[in-house]
Amino acid sequence: MKNIMLNDLLRIEDLSTTKIKFNIHNGVEDPMDEYTKNPDIVNNQWLFWRTKQRYFSVGETAMCFLRIGYDQWLLTTIKKVTKELDKINDINYEGVELDEYSKYYGRVVIKYHKTFQSGVRWSEPLIDDMEVLQILPSAFDGVDFPGYDKVHLSYNQLETIIKRQKIDWIKALENQKAIYLIRDDYNGKHYVGSATGDNGMLLQRWSSYVLNGHGGNIELLNIVNDSGKGMDYIKKNFNFSILENYNSRVDRNFILQRENWWKDILGSKKPYGYNAN
Repeated sequence: MKNIMLNDLLRIEDLSTTKIKFNIHNGVEDPMDEYTKNPDIVNNQWLFWRTKQRYFSVGETAMCFLRIGYDQWLLTTIKKVTKELDKINDINYEGVELDEYSKYYGRVVIKYHKTFQSGVRWSEPLIDDMEVLQILPSAFDGVDFPGYDKVHLSYNQLETIIKRQKIDWIKALENQKAIYLIRDDYNGKHYVGSATGDNGMLLQRWSSYVLNGHGGNIELLNIVNDSGKGMDYIKKNFNFSILENYNSRVDRNFILQRENWWKDILGSKKPYGYNAN
């Protein structure tokens, strides 16, 4: 069976004025996190940001792609560049979205092996190598729930799941008791916590961290209240994973025993971690 290539779908006649912007993690921010929070952040700021080099000219067409996996890219928008703002290290262009392709935005996933470092390239030499992998039934809204043993979320990813009520994640977490791990990527410290039912199920416990950053833990509260760190530190450095999960009928005392076991194994008690006891 013959593969379907991107321009078999889009049928752009004049590729000579079309450029492609490939958006990947810049070492500080992940465009996937930004897109799931608000697609306009990627479709405007990430697409039209300029450093020293001019990427676009008025009248050109800009195609915006977001990396969502190995050699997998999501088409997020196609815009006609209408104005240049003469700004450096800022959003330097304005554009209008091309409505004729709107049904594909956030839905078309392509396969393409990017071998060059630059983020913007002319489309003509590339587009015939861009294979359509799938057309999603609805606009991409983040990574699907991968299974309890594969959960590993940044704060921003967790915040997006909670605030947008991503249904597969919500259903997976809302009725589960669990022992979970919070890791500080800046210093490697751990916090081991539990959802026993008495203090809420896993969804409720993790929602509290999204709400206030500390979930009632003394050591994490100290970080949030530290004027030199605060919530920005939590958002930048904390990530969440599940060590063990249980159904709602499992006794809380058993879960607390397992929580203490993990604290000892991971060395998460003060002064090496964030567990106060």
